[in-house]
Amino acid sequence: MMDFIGIDNHTLWMWGIFFICVPVLLVLDLWVFNRKDHVIELEESLKMSGFYIAIGLLFGFYVWAMMGEQHAIDYYTAYVIEKSLSLDNLFVISVIFTSCAVPREYQHRVLIWGIIGVIVLRGIMIGVGAALVHHFHWVLFVFAAILIITGIKMLLMKEHEGDIDFENKPMTLFLKKHLRFTSKLHGHKFWVRQQCPEKGRMALYATPLFLALVIVELTDVMFAFDSIPAVLAITTEPYVVYTSNIFAILGLRALFFAVENLINRFILMKYALSIVLIFIGGKVFYNEWVGHISPAISLAITLFVLLGGMVFSVLITGAREIKEGVEERKGDADDTAL
Repeated sequence: MMDFIGIDNHTLWMWGIFFICVPVLLVLDLWVFNRKDHVIELEESLKMSGFYIAIGLLFGFYVWAMMGEQHAIDYYTAYVIEKSLSLDNLFVISVIFTSCAVPREYQHRVLIWGIIGVIVLRGIMIGVGAALVHHFHWVLFVFAAILIITGIKMLLMKEHEGDIDFENKPMTLFLKKHLRFTSKLHGHKFWVRQQCPEKGRMALYATPLFLALVIVELTDVMFAFDSIPAVLAITTEPYVVYTSNIFAILGLRALFFAVENLINRFILMKYALSIVLIFIGGKVFYNEWVGHISPAISLAITLFVLLGGMVFSVLITGAREIKEGVEERKGDADDTAL
């Protein structure tokens, strides 16, 4: 199995270090720093996010020391792309919490427990994807084509075309049909025992918090169909692909509480991400048939496009808010004059 996935003895013990590091971070986060349920405010969120970003960047130096410069640059490129692609995921998670009426003090608990599922599900998807590319090289071109098509679709997508109504989604209706759900929350519990009217005895019920957790997990799987091919188009080294994915997601969960109310300001990020996806997909064909784009240049182009999208988004939305403020004050002045 290890040979099929492409893991050799050199990286086996490195996997052991990684799988010690991540559970320690989760235990500290869930049972030490956030043992009591509370609303995570902006300052705390920024500190948590900064901590996870620092860990992710430092891990890149570890990859550099153990696997060389090229793998380290691939790690950082994959890390940046995964984090950027997940910005849309933040918006969707916010919609899920609103649909399931999850209070802010319980949202962090849902996200952290969701990480455990992400570690397993993304591990399976990355393992299968890396194995396919390792043994069937042509699969990489399929992934590259998917990225180009996805990038073009994002460019052509209208502003509100991706809006989602989770209340009537098939997965929500399926869960509610096959599981017993309580009508209200029971603290931070995912499951509770209470009287079942149909059976006349105590039965196990899922809470709305569990519904939110499952929908978040399934949504992450759907987003992974875009992000994993993007990373595999950069490198097929399983260790680099998996660790960059997990560290990016760990930091993203913390960042959620800082940017959930600011995500709509990044109005150009959709176009920046589209350009990056098309570039990464096109790079696969270019490297195969024309020449070779070095990992350093690929990272530089990715950062330039994404940072450009963020900066211009903030500038445009800031100018728009100033204009709206001027018009509002002018309207108030006109009303006063009348």
